[in-house]
Amino acid sequence: MRDYYEILNVSKDASQDEIKSSFRTLAKKYHPDLNPNDKEAEQKFKEINEAYEVLSDPDKRRKYDTFGHAGVNGQGGYNQDFGGFGDIFDDIFDIFGGGFDGGYGQSSSRRRGPVKGADLRYNLNLDFKDAVFGIEKEIQIRKSENCETCDGTGVKPGSSKETCSKCNGSGEVRYAQQSPFGQFVRVATCDECGGTGEIIKEKCTNCSGTGKEIKNKRIKVKVPAGVDTGSIISIQGEGEAGERGGPSGDLFIYITVKEHDIFKRKGNNIYFTVPISFVEATLGAEIEVPTLDGTIKHKIPEGTQTGTQFRLKNKGVPNVRGVGKGDIYFKVKVEVPKKLTEKQKELLKQFAKESGEDHKEGKKGFFGKMKDAFGN
Repeated sequence: MRDYYEILNVSKDASQDEIKSSFRTLAKKYHPDLNPNDKEAEQKFKEINEAYEVLSDPDKRRKYDTFGHAGVNGQGGYNQDFGGFGDIFDDIFDIFGGGFDGGYGQSSSRRRGPVKGADLRYNLNLDFKDAVFGIEKEIQIRKSENCETCDGTGVKPGSSKETCSKCNGSGEVRYAQQSPFGQFVRVATCDECGGTGEIIKEKCTNCSGTGKEIKNKRIKVKVPAGVDTGSIISIQGEGEAGERGGPSGDLFIYITVKEHDIFKRKGNNIYFTVPISFVEATLGAEIEVPTLDGTIKHKIPEGTQTGTQFRLKNKGVPNVRGVGKGDIYFKVKVEVPKKLTEKQKELLKQFAKESGEDHKEGKKGFFGKMKDAFGN
């Protein structure tokens, strides 16, 4: 007896999806309806189904892997009452576009039930501070809702739905099909009632029998503090209306935050640069620093160099989950005055002299000295 993995052209460590995919391909290739009067194809089709019946069942596959064919003890193959083969034949007939009941009343199709409505997306643009502190916004969306006139039934008030005469209310129609294994009954959704099992004779004049009407709806959205570009707010039940009594879909609001003129945000931290004067950097000073809550005073030590970074703990953006805040990091940039009075120049020369720099007009700078040192 041939190895089941060999029959399905899969490896012994193949996944269930790989086994199913290979089975569907081979079953379609060797199906008797596509190979009439071909005994070899019929035999291969039987082997393929026998192998799939075992390998598609995790418990049977485990026994087969351990004990071989003896482990499954003839559990593969066909059986006169088709017990346990529903999944196999579902797969076979799914290939040809329909379900089946094998003549035993086990249909793979069912009357269509309630379906949840589609979700909606709304793009919301926020100012920097609104995203940081949170805000309540009113938005307007266009969506389908259950018709108020017929309460979503699609039926004219005072009238009622009738049982579909084509499918007798089952939502399905059956077509008999002969095969080498007996008669199968293909099952399809009833095209008369669309699978609902009911017919609307007198339709609602407001929605033309659809049970839906399009409306513009205003919704208040509570934006929590700390959201950022890419954050998503979901509002349950504010999507499109459901089908056949199903619940409405959900509304998903995608956030985009405008950039700030000064603050640069990374996560929950804020970064920016503060300009200070040469005198403040040299002598030290108490400067005003902007924060999300307004300006505060911060001491700059004497001798501070340009690019020095300072941290203001817990002054950043609130965590969107409501626990803690980020920090503020600011760097100082020492600004050198571009225009000086004669008195200011004289004072700086005196400062240079006291510092031992002995400033002279036209004195070679650092790069001039480097040029001389390398002989260029």
